[in-house]
Order: sequence, then C-alpha cells, then structure tokens
Amino acid sequence: MHTKDIIITSPQPWESPTGFNAKDMALVMARDHRVLFANPPIDRRTMLRERQDPAVQNRWAVIKGQKPPLEQVSENLWVLYPPYFGQSINWIPFGGLHDWLNRTKNLQFAKAIVGASQQIGLRDVAFINDNDMLKGFYLKELLKPAHYVYYIRDYMRAVPYWHKHGERLEPQLLKKADLVVANSVFLQEYAAKYNPRSYFIGQGCDLGIYLAPKPPIPPDLLKIKQLRKPVIGYMGALIQSRIDPNIISHIAQQRPNWQLVLVGPEDDAFAAHPLHQLPNVHFLGSKPMSETPAYTHAFDVCINPQALNPMTVGNYPRKVDEYLACGKPVVATRTKAMEMFAKVSYLADRPEDYITLITKALAEDKPALATDRRAFAAAHTWENSVDLLYKAMAAPARS
Repeated sequence: MHTKDIIITSPQPWESPTGFNAKDMALVMARDHRVLFANPPIDRRTMLRERQDPAVQNRWAVIKGQKPPLEQVSENLWVLYPPYFGQSINWIPFGGLHDWLNRTKNLQFAKAIVGASQQIGLRDVAFINDNDMLKGFYLKELLKPAHYVYYIRDYMRAVPYWHKHGERLEPQLLKKADLVVANSVFLQEYAAKYNPRSYFIGQGCDLGIYLAPKPPIPPDLLKIKQLRKPVIGYMGALIQSRIDPNIISHIAQQRPNWQLVLVGPEDDAFAAHPLHQLPNVHFLGSKPMSETPAYTHAFDVCINPQALNPMTVGNYPRKVDEYLACGKPVVATRTKAMEMFAKVSYLADRPEDYITLITKALAEDKPALATDRRAFAAAHTWENSVDLLYKAMAAPARS
C-alpha cells in the first residue's frame, strides 16, 4: 500500500451530516495516499424533497454545469459529485432486466470515476466498495483496479430495500472480490462462506471528545440526577428495528426507582410506544454530537438494548466504544459482535438479565474498572482499522 492510489465508493454521500465509516477511513488513508471518494449520484426525489439543503443545491449546480464535479478537499483527497441524476431500479422484479439496467448504470458511474481519476492522475488503484452491492456490482470489470475490496459493515441483505436483489447479488459480489474486509466477526464469517480471503479489520471510532475530561452535567439531565437515584442511560437513535423498547420497558417497570434516560431521535414506533407513559423514563431528544459526552458521563450505567434480528445481529456496536471511552459500565444484549467486549461489559442473554446485570454493574463500579474501559476503547481507532485493511490487502491468497 505504499504506492497505490485509492478509490472509494459508498451508498452514503460525503456531505452526509453524520459521520460514517467510509468517510472516516478515507480521511486516514489520505494522509499517505491519493484518495478519490466517488459519491453516489443524487436522485430526483431527493433533489425535489430537500432542494433547500445547501448540499443538494451544490449537487444541482454540478448537474447544471455551474460547478465542476471534482472537488479537492485536502492535499491528497478529492470528492466526485457525479454530474447526472441517479434513478432507482430496485422496483424491477425481473432479475435479468434489473441486472442489464444496473450494468448500464454502473457503466455511467464508472465513466464519471474514470474521468475524475484521469484528471487527478491516479494509477495502480485499489478500489474499495463500501457495502454497495448494486452501484458497485460491475465496477471491478469496468474499472479494472489492481485490487477490488468489498467492505462489509452491515448485513444489508436483511434490509427490505437491499434484500430484493441483494439476496442473489451480494454472494456473487463477495465471490468475485479480490478480498473482503468486515468490521465485525459475524460479518467476516458470513463473507468467508463465499470468499476465503475475508478478514476482520475491526472498527474505528472518533473517540476524542469522549476521552476528554468530564464536562458539566447538562441542565435537562441535572434535574433527573438531583433525584438521587441511579440513572440508566442510552445514547443514540431510537429505531425499533435496532433497539428493543420492550427491554427498556421491562427495566423501568421492574425498577421504578431507576431513572431511564434516552437521548436521541425517535422513529414513529418509539414515539407511539407506551414507554412515554412511564414516570421514570425520560426522552431528552436529539443532541448535537459535541454535547453527547456530557450526557454519557452523567449516566451511572449505559445500556445497549439491541433488538435481535437479521439486520442487527452482525452490527459492530459503535456506541459501546463511546460509552467505554467515558469509563462507564455497560450492559448490552449479547451478540456475536459483542463477544469481543465481554471482558469490559456485561452481556445479557435475555431481557430479564438486564435487571441483574445493571444491579451488578452499579455495585462493582470503581475507578480501576473505568480506566480499563477507557484503555480498551482507545485502541479502536480508524488508524488501527485502516492498518488491518492494508495488511489484509498484502496478505497472500488463502488456499
């Protein structure tokens, strides 16, 4: 990897307001390599629905030819905004027709990538496809990179949108990739069924703000802390397909003296859930990323009541690293991905286990354990994850 240039594609656009793996990895890679991040093309529906968004207006300016499609964001990093509209063909039920149209769309995408690559002067390219089994399906053949890497960080086949064609396409893509890298052991084992060159590269996290000195308690949480009762907290999006509200309800009803604090946006299912009627459950809403450490530090115990389903079972629990970086005791649903956290967290096999394990976590918490938790989380950097990716690329083919 000392001489290769890198191209990355992802279903998530560079201008996304929240961070994501491919972007974080690109920023690290660009320290030593020239990197082109190729955005997915914007679709007309998004253009119309979010036309007041500055990022969408920028895309429109590129499509109209008012701005160049290639933007240099640092010395070694460029972002491509494809100068055309994308169009979903996922609704097409016939595999053969879908694949023919998808290859046409891949060809259009590849043409934009090649043009940007030539403008920058990229050569000896390593291509990294961030979990996109549709827009990236034919890019190995069309771009002919020195390495084609499929990065899998979610079990997308379980998501209804991706399942329709991904059920047959992702295994094919895994087989033809030069190598596959995964951010969880579960996903690495899944990929290895189709490609022996499948590697676990861990997960990076931007933990600087969590490892910093403890900030003051936010005013809305201070009122709850003044009740002098244990505060059991969750930080993150409240989406029923990923977080089980029944676990939270069980904890709150079995221990009415514990205060359950939930910080993050809610989907419609959570917004309508009877949890809102429980007096010891507090929904504090979304908070800016810069404020999240203040809430996490103020929790007595942090929880990750993950729903268990095909979409979530392989997910790397990024929020658990954030909890641990604050030195907090963590109780989480046991999954394959959570096994690596077993020595620094408490893993629940059933909803009923949360009561026992939270009680244990409250009783056992001490400064020495907090130090161990911080040290564990601090090792999960993007630098380490990218280094493991480079080592996987350099590893000889497995027989």
